[in-house]
Amino acid sequence: MFMQSPGEDSYSRNTSGFSQGKMSVVKLEECRERLRTELDNVVDFWLKYSHDNVHGGFFTCIGKDGKVYDELKYVWLQGRQVWMYCRLYRTMDRFHKPEILEAAKAGGAFLRKFARVPGTSSGQWKCAFCLTRDGKAVKIQRTIFSECFYIMAMDELSRVTGDEDMQLEAEEMMKQLIYWVQKDSSGLGRPQLPGDIPINSMAVPMMLLCLVQQLVEGRGQEVVQKYRELGNWCVQQILQHIQRNGTAILENVSPEGSELPGCLGRLQNPGHALEAGWFLLQFSAESGDEELQRTAIDKFVELPYQYGWDKEHGGLFYFLDVDGHCPTQLEWSMKLWWPHCEALIAILMAYSQTKRPELLERFSQVYEYTFSHFPDAKSGEWFGYLTQEGRVALDLKGGPFKGKNIIELDNCQDARAAEKPNYFNKMSDGTQVSVKQMGTVVLAAFDQLQLVQRRPDLVQVEKKTLH
Repeated sequence: MFMQSPGEDSYSRNTSGFSQGKMSVVKLEECRERLRTELDNVVDFWLKYSHDNVHGGFFTCIGKDGKVYDELKYVWLQGRQVWMYCRLYRTMDRFHKPEILEAAKAGGAFLRKFARVPGTSSGQWKCAFCLTRDGKAVKIQRTIFSECFYIMAMDELSRVTGDEDMQLEAEEMMKQLIYWVQKDSSGLGRPQLPGDIPINSMAVPMMLLCLVQQLVEGRGQEVVQKYRELGNWCVQQILQHIQRNGTAILENVSPEGSELPGCLGRLQNPGHALEAGWFLLQFSAESGDEELQRTAIDKFVELPYQYGWDKEHGGLFYFLDVDGHCPTQLEWSMKLWWPHCEALIAILMAYSQTKRPELLERFSQVYEYTFSHFPDAKSGEWFGYLTQEGRVALDLKGGPFKGKNIIELDNCQDARAAEKPNYFNKMSDGTQVSVKQMGTVVLAAFDQLQLVQRRPDLVQVEKKTLH
């Protein structure tokens, strides 16, 4: 049902622009300028509407026109916004502004004061999932993800402020996460029920690998060695999700790497697979592992792109069932912003490491759909949730699971940067972007596009059926 050949489909036949037959230098330059403009617009939107100047932190539930529709503050999005402001301030010259630094510091202070709550085990801390406007804990999830974004915020904030206590705080929280994931998960507060089978959910090793890459950036060999074993473990856990003789990426497998029964075992999430793809590509570039690079591209970039793309309406499905059953997730057929962001990152990174011209075809198709459907030219920012046909389903700009939209798009660097760990690549406007960044294709794609423009032989790409 969902496995049509991705070469010819009604969407690609009716899509205008540079996805039809070949990429032109002009179109690539237009793409680069569009990306830069989108980043500026999104940052302006959140600077204007999200800051709580009374209680600190950021409003995350923001409507179409910038109005706050719920004052609850979601900790993982608080952490992500602190991280993004710090990353923009630290690595991009035009965002090196006092107001961005002060906003990041204020958000960090709110997190440090309110986000942590006593855990179920003595001496352990959890992070709340959401808080009231003035910082009272409302809900705690029995997962690690609020803590993950707390770590990212503290580590990145320590880099722009020089506050070593924040860095130590991030490393202590990381130590606790590793204990929960690898040794004893009881501190998460999840009861052990007799029928609840253990699983390896791809989200967990993916997020831990992201944290490893965040914590080791520029910290020296001692820190790199400290997290090397964990990084390798995360990679192996992710690779277990290659199933059915290499023909499918499944979202959940057993701890031993076997397929699970039922809907849980058959579940596919194309966006997650693509995200894992660029995490693995980044790791392979830093470690020089060419076999891992090939696996990442073939199984975590090409494969989910092929089975995840909607051949009738365009865009990536949110969830699929590997056997073609209707997924039980009610939103399975919707088109969400973040899988498309992950696809843009993964495909550009794959191209930067291989120079395979057909990858530019993939990029052009995803780019065309993304920028013709998600941005809101009238009110700013992006819509996040579309119907299968591509119409806006929810017109909010932020909510419990959506923050600054382009934070999903940031790790596509020039192939030269991908060849070296801890390498900072200077862009044409003087901006420096680390090969370890995650989040914004908007600026990170610049060097990719310049690379293509310097290689006219790679620009003329004949359209072909993909296999």
